Amino acid sequence: MGFGKSKSRFCRRDEPTRCALKRMGRHAAGEDPVKRRQIVEGAREVFMNVGFDAASMNDITRAAGVSKGTIYVYFENKGELFQTIILEAKQLIFEDLRATLNAEGPAEDILKRFSARLATGMTCEETVKAMRIAIGVAERFPELVRSFFGGHPENLVDTVSNFVAARIETGELQAENPRLAAVQLLELSTGHLWKQRLFGLMDAPPSEAEISEMAENAVTLFLSRYSART
Repeated sequence: MGFGKSKSRFCRRDEPTRCALKRMGRHAAGEDPVKRRQIVEGAREVFMNVGFDAASMNDITRAAGVSKGTIYVYFENKGELFQTIILEAKQLIFEDLRATLNAEGPAEDILKRFSARLATGMTCEETVKAMRIAIGVAERFPELVRSFFGGHPENLVDTVSNFVAARIETGELQAENPRLAAVQLLELSTGHLWKQRLFGLMDAPPSEAEISEMAENAVTLFLSRYSART
């Protein structure tokens, strides 16, 4: 069963019933945010400790402190649970990065902050563990990897491309292909450190000094090609 489905058969309710339950101060099945969070946090603990294949729904029920039937009210299978965790991790990282790019100030200063925050998010322990798990099942469940790197409106390449295009309009940057420029900035900012972490060549997240140095050099190289003032 694929991971594209967002609702299980247990979540279907007619709208009048849903509204009536909310008026009574109760949540319809599958709509209690506290219970849902409890399940997600339990699943996160299990996945991060034993990986995707070794994780069982029984393990998740014990970690979450709920019944298996309750889990199936909210999630169709453990694949959907893991995809939820992947997307939440992505959202946390990307929301901060989008806010960084939307700040006021010179392009160089913004890009240095962006580069440092990107490297920090991509090399933290939870992101690295999640990506290792996703890569391990990528051939069987490619949508898990696409959930993080997919080409939809929240894709980070599009966000950086829009920033580059906007700064071309202000005369700070120049690029015939803003999307290519965006890809190159992302690779400069994360490629080395993230790969070192991903493949176990760096046991702990890089220090703040290492990330700062990488960000400085990444943006300097980027601007040597794309600054309109060069």
